Amino acid sequence: MVSTSEWFFYYLFIVGICNLHCIESFPEGHERKQLERVLHAAYLLNKVLDLMDTVFFVLRKSYKQITFLHIYHHVFMSFGSYALTRYYGTGGHFNAVGLLNSLVHTVMYFYYFLSSEYPGIRANIWWKKYITLTQLCQFFMLLSYAIYVRFFSPNCGVPRGLLYLNMLQGAVFIYLFGKFYIHNYLRPANAQINAKQS
Repeated sequence: MVSTSEWFFYYLFIVGICNLHCIESFPEGHERKQLERVLHAAYLLNKVLDLMDTVFFVLRKSYKQITFLHIYHHVFMSFGSYALTRYYGTGGHFNAVGLLNSLVHTVMYFYYFLSSEYPGIRANIWWKKYITLTQLCQFFMLLSYAIYVRFFSPNCGVPRGLLYLNMLQGAVFIYLFGKFYIHNYLRPANAQINAKQS
């Protein structure tokens, strides 16, 4: 996962292979078309591996972690990414999605690594709730970016259907992850405050 996010970051910002105002897929025969395919395939493979979380939860009989949010997010990201690749091809606007999503997953899997490798410190990892906030920021940025490309880059060749799908999924994920954050991090704190006041 780290290598995928590093690749996206390096090629988008350091090398500057794309116009960030309108990230269109490279045409066939472009010198970086193969790189685009490799990055896209690595991202798609990561999404399939993320979906395997659900399989591992079932095998460990850890059903409390299998929620609608978990299933919807991982199924959409793996099968949706595959379907969009088949329909729209590789790269382009997906590079922004891939970069942000890979960065967030790098932070998230670092947390999972620490909590599984060092179970004694799990309760002391104070930044767990910020992972969800980071995911929410990611979805706000992707929604904003899709709106920007659709309405402020009028000559951009990114298919409008893809931009509208990004907007819709951004809103859906903001709702689902926001609901998760409120339920897991804000309500327990409010319940403790109310208990102390009673």
